[in-house]
Amino acid sequence: MSRIGKLPITLPANIELSVAKDNVVTIKGPKGSLSTAVDKDIIVKQEDNQIVVERPTEQKRHKAMHGLYRSLINNMVVGVSEGYKEQLELVGVGYKATVQGNILELALGYSHNIFMTMPAEVTASAVTEKGKAPVITLESNDKQLIGQVAAKIRSLRKVEPYKGKGIRFVGEVVRRKAGKTASK
Repeated sequence: MSRIGKLPITLPANIELSVAKDNVVTIKGPKGSLSTAVDKDIIVKQEDNQIVVERPTEQKRHKAMHGLYRSLINNMVVGVSEGYKEQLELVGVGYKATVQGNILELALGYSHNIFMTMPAEVTASAVTEKGKAPVITLESNDKQLIGQVAAKIRSLRKVEPYKGKGIRFVGEVVRRKAGKTASK
């Protein structure tokens, strides 16, 4: 039995679940609505205030799908009830971030500024405090989307191991390397 798949998902009081005939699971809550298509073999049902995900056989494919869809549905429940938040910090001299509407403007030491349009589901904000690195905060109800946007922003200037400059997640530990040493 799948350790993850067999765990029931507890539904908070203000969340509602609906499963369509074509196995599309939709979850609605205070932070919006999310839906995903579930494999036709996997059974999703609601028992009291819990969501239970079941598989028909012990095939390797069904075992893999069992845990996958349970995790995806759990992420959707957490997303529409609490939401997700990612924080990125820009470490480097002259690195800046500003948000105007849904456009994120980044100054990352290149000859030009980078403009990124945020998806409608993601809310971005940038805070710059004196003496500290600028911090970009992303908020959304979709865990996969917010992770993808954060990874895209991070890929614009990866953290280098010698000086530690670049875009990193808040609290991320970067292994530093020793530079060249002069020898005589």
